[in-house]
Amino acid sequence: MTRTPSPWSPPPGLDRLPELVSTCASAGLDVTLTTEGEPRPLSPGVDLTAYRIIQEALTNVTKHGAGQGADVRLTYARTRLLISVTNDGTAAAVAEAADGGFGLMGMRERAHSVGGDLRAGPLPGGGFEVATALPLHSLAPEEPEAAA
Repeated sequence: MTRTPSPWSPPPGLDRLPELVSTCASAGLDVTLTTEGEPRPLSPGVDLTAYRIIQEALTNVTKHGAGQGADVRLTYARTRLLISVTNDGTAAAVAEAADGGFGLMGMRERAHSVGGDLRAGPLPGGGFEVATALPLHSLAPEEPEAAA
């Protein structure tokens, strides 16, 4: 069960993903979480955006994925955090999820609000994917990179 935050609780971020995965499991959704690259601190806005996009994508899998599992992959690249949430739901479930639109629209707006982008749609072999690339904003000024 997800804890109800108090008005003074910090907003959720990726540190709360294990709790989100546990909540999904209690709802009957098997979620695999994979992290690639070295996790780095995120700005508060990017951290919240990443969490909310994953949360909405998993909610969509629960609603439209006919009890299927989901794979969540976080990839810390040089300047971006890449996130993909995939499931292997049926074609009908994929069409229903895509037609709903408001959840996808909200995820896209969240990504854009922090300088990222988001795409979502059916996968060639079946299933559905939500993929986003969010900027890795530094919390401290960076040294200028040496010219190659």
